[in-house]
Amino acid sequence: MQQDLEVKYGLPREVKFCKKCVMSNQRPVSEVEFKHNINTKKKTLTFDDEGICDACRANEQKDTIDWKKREEELFALLDKYRRKDGSYDCLVPGSGGKDSAYQAHILKYKYGMNPLTITWPPILYTEYGYENWKNWIDIGGFDNLSFRRNGRIMKLLTKLSIENLLHPFQTFILGQKNLGPKLAAKFGIPLVFYGENEAEYGNPIADNSTSLRDKSFHTFSHIDELYLGGVSIAELREKYNISIGDLKAFLPAPADELEKANIQVHYLGYYLRWTPQEVYYYAVENTGFKARPFRTQGTYSKYNSIDDMIDDLHYYTTYIKFGIGRATYDASQEIRNHHLNREEGVALVKKFDGEFPDRYFNTIMDYIGMSPDHFNELCDKFRSPHLWGKNTSGEWKLRHNVSGSGLDDQQ
Repeated sequence: MQQDLEVKYGLPREVKFCKKCVMSNQRPVSEVEFKHNINTKKKTLTFDDEGICDACRANEQKDTIDWKKREEELFALLDKYRRKDGSYDCLVPGSGGKDSAYQAHILKYKYGMNPLTITWPPILYTEYGYENWKNWIDIGGFDNLSFRRNGRIMKLLTKLSIENLLHPFQTFILGQKNLGPKLAAKFGIPLVFYGENEAEYGNPIADNSTSLRDKSFHTFSHIDELYLGGVSIAELREKYNISIGDLKAFLPAPADELEKANIQVHYLGYYLRWTPQEVYYYAVENTGFKARPFRTQGTYSKYNSIDDMIDDLHYYTTYIKFGIGRATYDASQEIRNHHLNREEGVALVKKFDGEFPDRYFNTIMDYIGMSPDHFNELCDKFRSPHLWGKNTSGEWKLRHNVSGSGLDDQQ
């Protein structure tokens, strides 16, 4: 019986799919991941009475926004912080992907700011990601600080995040989120810009009501509340003989430190209408950004999240834990922006979601010191029984999928 199956991660027992895009209600809402471990109950994407998800509704709201007025608000904000002596007046974190390339370029060349760009590098650059990062700086024309964190600790935390959370990307995400505000405080640059608000992808719609990023994303009050790789700071120090100094680059800033520096972190997507495909074209034209010449495994696209070899593996693990693969994320975004219809999105998800990313897999396993067999064993451990079952051939299959061809959909 379906009601007897275990449900992991606080996910809804009943699997539903948005009637507009192809996203399911199993998608977790992003939280402050450094404060939680795998046992934390997570909130998930919500649907309204018409069966439409929050991400689609948030996108619809863009049609009702007075974007000219929003741009005037941006001008007012920038005028407040713009410096006339040539020193940096804003900071843009990024890898040189399409989003950060767009942010930095438009702030400098349209709005007359002088951004310092900073980079928390991927754990393993792809050839195309590294070239795009260089083009961002060389063709786009920016000063950049690339932060080479402790590689031994990065490998360990990445391995632990896979073993404890099946989350290969956690360590990178936390470094990327936390580095910007910390360096802004260090260099006296009080204005930091990120791109899109997470409400674009399913966080509460109310998050879009302000340009300011929630401070809890990049600060902490008590170090004993923090986890990295699903392991408490105390255990990392005691079990793995790691010092606070070794971990400091991976941690957010103390709340009082950012308060004292009066750092403001804004989403540029609040002020400017953000359409990923248009952002891609802008980055190609102005910063030399190039898509890969081949399709990304697990999806049909060639230009989204191509910087890090571990990107593809990250999306594979979301498929394992939540039944949501990379094609679902890509197709849902393109349906919302009217580049695909739902029927096309369903077909793409059916064809590509869950494809195993073997292109870089062995390189990643060698780098972090994990055997491929151990990784596959972890995948089976992290499958939630309410999402997964085995067919008569003994193969794992989703019980429900957006095309209605899941293991239990025909019952």
